[in-house]
Amino acid sequence: MRDAVAPEPLPLWPFTGREDELRLVRRSSAGARRGLVVTGPPGRGKTRLVTEAVRGTDCARVAGIPQAHRMPFAAFAPLLPESVTLHRAVRLLSGVRTLLVDDAHLLDDSSAALVHQLAVRSDTRLLIVVTDGAPVPAAVSRLWTGELLPRLLLGPLPREETARLVTVGAGRAPEPLTVNRLHRLAVGDLRLLRELLGELRGHEDLTPVPGTDEWAWRGPVPLTPAVREHTAHLLTRTGPGERETLDRLAFAEPLPVELDGPTGPEHPMDPAGRPAGPAPLDLAALERLEDDGLVHVDGRGAVRLAHPLHGPVLRAAAGGLRARRLARAPEEYGPALDAEAATLTALIGQADVRTVPAPVGDWLVAEGVPVPAGYAALRARYARLRGEVREAAAWAREGLRTTASARSGPVEAEAEAGAGAGAGAGAGAGVGVGAAAEARAELALAEAQSPALASVRRPAHAPHDPYDAVRLGAPERAAGRLTGVFAAHADALTHADGPALDRAAGELERRGFLLFSAEAYAQAAAAHRDPGAARTARTRAVALARRCQGARTPALAALSLGELTARQRQIVTLAATGLSNRQIAERLTLSIRTVGNHLYSAYTRLGASDRTALPRLTDPRLTDPRPAEFQEKQPA
Repeated sequence: MRDAVAPEPLPLWPFTGREDELRLVRRSSAGARRGLVVTGPPGRGKTRLVTEAVRGTDCARVAGIPQAHRMPFAAFAPLLPESVTLHRAVRLLSGVRTLLVDDAHLLDDSSAALVHQLAVRSDTRLLIVVTDGAPVPAAVSRLWTGELLPRLLLGPLPREETARLVTVGAGRAPEPLTVNRLHRLAVGDLRLLRELLGELRGHEDLTPVPGTDEWAWRGPVPLTPAVREHTAHLLTRTGPGERETLDRLAFAEPLPVELDGPTGPEHPMDPAGRPAGPAPLDLAALERLEDDGLVHVDGRGAVRLAHPLHGPVLRAAAGGLRARRLARAPEEYGPALDAEAATLTALIGQADVRTVPAPVGDWLVAEGVPVPAGYAALRARYARLRGEVREAAAWAREGLRTTASARSGPVEAEAEAGAGAGAGAGAGAGVGVGAAAEARAELALAEAQSPALASVRRPAHAPHDPYDAVRLGAPERAAGRLTGVFAAHADALTHADGPALDRAAGELERRGFLLFSAEAYAQAAAAHRDPGAARTARTRAVALARRCQGARTPALAALSLGELTARQRQIVTLAATGLSNRQIAERLTLSIRTVGNHLYSAYTRLGASDRTALPRLTDPRLTDPRPAEFQEKQPA
């Protein structure tokens, strides 16, 4: 039985990640504009957005009421007399400057007609909130389909903003793989995210990450009432073969579809009458599940569950015997991990590190199952090249944890050897000195680019990459040793060609190299002669750098230092040499408190926690990013 004492509620989350949408909503209700319709799935933050937009303004507010379709003007009861006609209601509300209608999909027909008439006949500015997927009165949907009002479709929050909300809710920062998991499970539903976080607080599956102030969540998804409510349509499927199909996918997705397979729960038999391997998926059940949006079949004929939350919930809801029957044996993970590793390795070789799904590795880590150290090192390398330095460090730690676990006893070693069988082409050995060294090297490389993580120096034997010279502002050292977009970046920097640096930065961004792109834009900002172009490049560099999980490199340090005042730059430079606040104060004839205040402001802008990070941010010689994936041209 659950404890009857309610947990302490989560703190109010800040309004974050919607600055562009907020400006758009505010502009839509200003000047000669007539308003806006905001739509999106449940829990996306539509109501919070419009509430923030009208805060402090003269705005009337109504909301649709469930199960009130037969009550005329039910939503407008606070604003209208008890008995009123549509014509009179329009006249009474025509003097309202701004009207916010929340949950407009729940409006009764009379209220919907009133909203439509106000859009057509009055000067009232309308902010309408509608939930996608719900039946909408025709008079409301005509607001955007009839082009009476523009429509804003609210997308999910970026992962970076999810991390910020989770940190506020938990009181301390989660490690990146936990953020990724929560972000995937919620799929933009902030209410579900909040409910999951509330349930996880104090949960035994939350563990501190050694050497950091972060926490990690490993283990099954808790089947809370809120989670069950979100997945009730899944757990109550009773059609022939449907629940068996869903459970099989939950434990072993993706699975192939055999189009000439059975259309019922049949099982192939061998000549002796025994089951011959796993039964093909039931096509009839699959078609029904696909029609209802519960499964997805990709272009290669592999079928997956449609929602990231469905697999964990189905696994958690399965009984012990059912789970033992459907769960994969450890050695069965090897081929799937090999396939993911081969894909990632090929993309790195093609200088393309855009986001690609790697669900098997993500699932194993989320459930607390060790992954091969070589696979983890490859995931760390891929994340680092994307500029996701904290995620790279987290994957490297997973690889080192696997190595330590496998060496702790024969049972763990046997399980790891099975899980890493072959884990081949790109992942390296499951356990071994080479795989562990790769993971340690990736951890050092990630930490070298993140002052917040730095605790380990890069290994002295790290191979030299000519592209480092470009990133460090010395492209002449890489002359003739790079190809493709990296050569274009070097050439543009050599000639201080701002527009060419912009083009190189754009191509790097397109290929997924967000950190490299931010650095190139920062260099372009310094190279441009046109102040407008320089501001644009700088703005783009800052935006991309914010997506790189606190990464700090020489080019970005220069960008950050450019945001400081002249006095702050002066004090930061002196502090980076090792001078104390008192020594700086005496040299500059300032008070010690003034020096401390300037340093505190500078830490915030630079993303540093204290003065120990300042040498890395002000002296390029102490920051060595070292990506070693792009080979030099071989001599003819």
